[in-house]
Amino acid sequence: MPTLLLFMIIAIPAIAFWSAGRGVAQLAIDHGRRACYHAGVQWLDQNVHQVRLRLYRRSDGWLGWERHYRFEYSTGGEDRHAGLVIMQGRTLSGLVGPMPPEPSLH
Repeated sequence: MPTLLLFMIIAIPAIAFWSAGRGVAQLAIDHGRRACYHAGVQWLDQNVHQVRLRLYRRSDGWLGWERHYRFEYSTGGEDRHAGLVIMQGRTLSGLVGPMPPEPSLH
């Protein structure tokens, strides 16, 4: 009985953490795909890869998880460039990658 209880105490938070991470990854996919669409580039591999996980201090003083997700895009189909989506909790904190073309001044 104590072994089962100990297993549940460990397993339930681990499953909840993994599930929340998958939800944030889906949001990162949406942000990366939207950035590629607005920049007029091709989103490659249809996925993001988590490359960093760290704690950060939220504005209310509590600790939260900051996740960095890498994605790849192409400007012409023959090249590959890396982009980065930074999520603090479920909020987009930063995006490094394709930029929309600047309007001409003429």
